[in-house]
Amino acid sequence: QVQLVESGGGLVQAGGSLRLSCAASVTTFRRYTIAWFRQAPGSEREFVSAIRYNGYTYYADSVKGRFTISRDNAKNMAYLQMNDLKPEDTGVYYCAGDTGVILSSIRGHEHYDTWGQGTQVTVSS
Repeated sequence: QVQLVESGGGLVQAGGSLRLSCAASVTTFRRYTIAWFRQAPGSEREFVSAIRYNGYTYYADSVKGRFTISRDNAKNMAYLQMNDLKPEDTGVYYCAGDTGVILSSIRGHEHYDTWGQGTQVTVSS
């Protein structure tokens, strides 16, 4: 059973930074596409960023240039560095993983089988 555990959320002022971490309990981590999604109260879960097994990265337009996704396969870890945070970045951030996500589906939350419990990010104005 694969498990993903997020950490690193918190309260930060606008313009500040946070680094989210996603720890995976699976030996085949390097085969996984790892994505970050977020969900604000009353809103649908939305794609933030993803990194494929080959290291290729993808971002939502709203975070491009401010967020950076990365992974360390030796440590079974993925990260989301978030800079220049804005109040609209507030939400619960989820780490998701799957080995079978094709490129055209990478932004769809329904294509990921494994999810973490989420970590709250709150950006004050």
